[in-house]
Order: sequence, then structure tokens, then C-alpha cells
Amino acid sequence: MKNSLEKLINGNDIRGVALEGVEGEKVNLTPEVVEILGVAFAKWLSINKNVKAENLKISVGRDSRLSGENLKSALIRGITSVGAEVFDCGLASTPAMFMTTVLEEYKFHGAIMITASHLPFNRNGMKFFTNKGAIEKLDLKEVVSIAKEIEEVNEAKEEKVNVIDFISEYSKFLVEKIRTGVNSKVNKEEPLKGFKIIVDAGNGAGGFFVDKVLKSLGADTEGSQFTEPDGRFPNHIPNPEDKEAMHSIQKAVLENKADLGIIFDTDVDRAAVVDSHGNEINRNRLIALISAIILEENPKTTVVTDSVTSEGLKDFIENKCGGKHHRFKRGYKNVINEAIRLNSEGEECHIAIETSGHAALRENYFLDDGAYLISKILVKTAKLKEENGEDIHNLIKDLKEASISNEYRMKITCEDFKEYGNKVLEDLKSYCAKREGWEFEVPNYEGVRVKCDKENGDGWFLVRLSLHDPVIPMNVETEKEEGEKLIVSELYKFFSGYENLNIEALNK
Repeated sequence: MKNSLEKLINGNDIRGVALEGVEGEKVNLTPEVVEILGVAFAKWLSINKNVKAENLKISVGRDSRLSGENLKSALIRGITSVGAEVFDCGLASTPAMFMTTVLEEYKFHGAIMITASHLPFNRNGMKFFTNKGAIEKLDLKEVVSIAKEIEEVNEAKEEKVNVIDFISEYSKFLVEKIRTGVNSKVNKEEPLKGFKIIVDAGNGAGGFFVDKVLKSLGADTEGSQFTEPDGRFPNHIPNPEDKEAMHSIQKAVLENKADLGIIFDTDVDRAAVVDSHGNEINRNRLIALISAIILEENPKTTVVTDSVTSEGLKDFIENKCGGKHHRFKRGYKNVINEAIRLNSEGEECHIAIETSGHAALRENYFLDDGAYLISKILVKTAKLKEENGEDIHNLIKDLKEASISNEYRMKITCEDFKEYGNKVLEDLKSYCAKREGWEFEVPNYEGVRVKCDKENGDGWFLVRLSLHDPVIPMNVETEKEEGEKLIVSELYKFFSGYENLNIEALNK
């Protein structure tokens, strides 16, 4: 068991198979594993906070997954076995768990969320926090190293467990932020009165937003769907990037004649919206929307995004909103850490956001928090209606969007996929440098990004190595189908020379 702990590290999270039921996927995230990781995190906190283990306060929460309650019990046993005090938050969101480390009445030494985000029902995982945010990958490796040295776990101390309804406290925090932000002249307590706003929680942990936030602010939420926690996810995957999930909330908005639709992922660190006409505001559109809001409040600020954002978005942020677009790498921690770095070096940056929907604002501890993101959008929605009756979609009416935008994923079939993938990318740079009508994007921080002139594709493409998987994704945006065919067929000739690269996606 201890020797396999490293295989559970996924970025700065723990991820594994927690339930049987999927062929070929053996359970490796067992209660025993989670218990020993709880011991290790408490010991790591004790060292890093210079606090005796018996004086530590650690909060624990979970999403709606079927394995969540069982793993949470194991985690609590592990933490209390070293004498630390546990605060059981029950069903919670990932951002709420972080907030237990910073809100004045709590300020716990650490927090753990049991979640695997939007992954299938049989998966689960753990996210670890201190008051500085999610721990880094190097920190997680230290926790795992401590776990591997543990010979036996002491008896759990039930008297050290406190049960708290923290999601209600977190909801009050959001409600107050919205009330203060709108500062309505008509209805200060219920600034969303007169709005019909519906939520699709996908049977994840986001259902609380309906009763505890929207209704408290006066909104009509009739038509909200899949708000009951159900770890089987029987209706659709709780994931704003999933087409079925997005179609579901779009349909609900139109059928209920709602002013706004909100969709969350399983643990509520990501979100997206749908306007009153059923238009999805996701990916580049979502980045454009929150950028417009943030840049109105903080003129000329830098917006950090991941590497797959469009040329139209860059134009919108810089030429329509007066900001600076800093296109960085994939990975929500990458964009967050880059924003923090820029601020530390004197470049004002108020937002870091990935196309997946992870959005982190400086005003909110650079925490990727889907509910807080939605709160900012709700504030602007209410203010627009009160001031001039405008719809939120008007904020992004000047965003230019490519006619065609697709992603192709090519699987690397050899064991050392990172070395092989990096070799492919190096070779691709040499290949593209010789291609007439193709020009490298500068600056570029990830993979190979190339702009194609009108005669040679009329768009751009990005080829990169996946952060965790043996996959080379290729994003292509063009104005015409002929342009996409030209780009893909040209790259097909290049990729076909690599025997350990499955290019079936390009054949299609």
C-alpha cells in the first residue's frame, strides 16, 4: 500500500479509484490509504506550522460521491489518532473548505476536501489546504513521504471531533458579498428580487446555492435541477465543460424563461452561466465576461489565462476592455501561481482563469471558487438591470469568436510518455519553422503555438503535452472549414512519422 502512494499524486491533489464497478479499474484509494494520509497531513502541518499535533485544528469536508462518507470517516480517524482536533463540515464545496482556514471565527490550521471533481462515480481524491491556499505538489510529496514512514496508526479519539454546518456560514459570506456589491437603491436585503435564476448542480455539492444564497437574496429559483446530492450522477456529469451538461442547463433556462442559468462542477470550484436567450457563457466567453467586470473595477489590470485561449479573447481584453492579456500554461495552479508571481514583481493582476472554468480573483485569496465567480456575475447582473435594464450578455457582444474551434487528442503509447512527447514537440518546432505562412506566437509559455496566415489556414493551432496524461492535445481555431482541413492535414503528415503516437483523432 505504501509503495503505491506516489501513484495517487495528480498535480497537487490525491486522485484514485475508490469504488469497484468499472472494468479494469482496481480500487487503490482505500479507507486505509486515506487514514494514513490523514495522519501524515497532520504531522506535516505540525512541522510547518510549528504547532504541537494535539493543538492542531483541521477541517474535513466531502462532495456527494458514494465513497465520500466512508473515506471521510477514515480520514477523521487518522487525524484524531495524532491528537489533532477535527471539524467535520459534512457535505461541502472545495472553496468553502479553504475558507475555514481564513475566516476570522475559524482560522483552522488546515483543511481537507474529499473530492475528485468531475471524474466518474468510482473515483475520489483529496485536496489539502492551509491559509496560503492549496498545498503545492512538492508539499504533497512531503506528505506522502511522511505517510510511507508510518508503521502503525494510534487509536482514534472520538472526543476530538466536532460537527459544524460550515456551508451555511460560507453561504452567509457570499450573500453579504452580493448585497454589498449590488448596493441596491431599490432593495438592499433582496437585490435579486424580480430575477428568475436557476441552478444545475448535476447532483454534486452545489445545490446549497439555491436555498442558502439565491433565495436569501430574493431570487425566484423555480426550475433549478439536480440539486440533490447523488454520487451516482444519474442525470449528467457535473462539469461545465461537458456538452450534455451544458445542453441541460440551456434547455432549462429556455423552458423556465429564466434570466440566468448557473451550472457548477461537483465540488463547486468551477462554474459557467447561460444567459436569458439560452447562450452558453463558457470557456473564452466566460473569461471575457469576468474580465470585463474585473477591468471595470481595476482598469488596465493583467488577466492571466491558460494557453488555449483564442486570439479574439486577447483582442477583447486588450482593445475592448483596456487590460493586458497574459496567456500562460494549462493547469489552474499554474495560472494562479503566475498571477501571484506577477503581483509580487509589481505587475498588477486581479484575475487568473483557466478555460475549464477555474477562476481565481485577487480579492478572494486567489482561490479558484465557482460560487464566488458566480457571485461577481450576479452583482453585475443586478446592477445592470437596475441602472439601464441591460442583459449580462451585452458585456461580451464585442468578443470575436472563430467559426471553427476544435481539439484533437493524440495518445502516446510508450511508457516514458513525457520524454517522447517533448521530443515530438521539439521536432515540431523545427518542422513549423520551415513552413511558409506559419509564424510562432511570441511570447508562448507552453507547447508549440503557431499563427497561420489567410492562405495557409487562416487561424492558429497549439500543440502541447498534457499535464498528467500520455496525451498530446492539439487545439485548432480557424475561420473556415477549408482552413482547418489545411492545418490538420499538414500536421497529419508530420505526426504520421511517430510510431508511438496514435493519430486516429486526426483521421476523423
